[in-house]
Amino acid sequence: MPTPESAAFLAKKPTVPPTFDGVDYNDTKRLKQAQDAIIREQWVRVMMGRLVREELSKCYYREGVNHLEKCGHLRERYLQLLSENRVQGYLFEQQNHFANQPKQ
Repeated sequence: MPTPESAAFLAKKPTVPPTFDGVDYNDTKRLKQAQDAIIREQWVRVMMGRLVREELSKCYYREGVNHLEKCGHLRERYLQLLSENRVQGYLFEQQNHFANQPKQ
């Protein structure tokens, strides 16, 4: 049975998607929420990579000389996550979104 989420957790839970679509750049509160959501999503992906790395190191230690055969799936997953998931920030995405806005 899942535990109920606390009121403090629900208050900090993001209410905007991790993108700048539909964000009014003059509304600084919504802009900051979008920036925080993007950074949060990037960190979640980085932490997923860290968890896979920890499992990989446990597998290497547990399997010993057979680690090449037994831990291959974790190694491939870790290399995939390592190449894809980096904390890049939000400025590049924000600038590209701003450049694609129609001129008024």
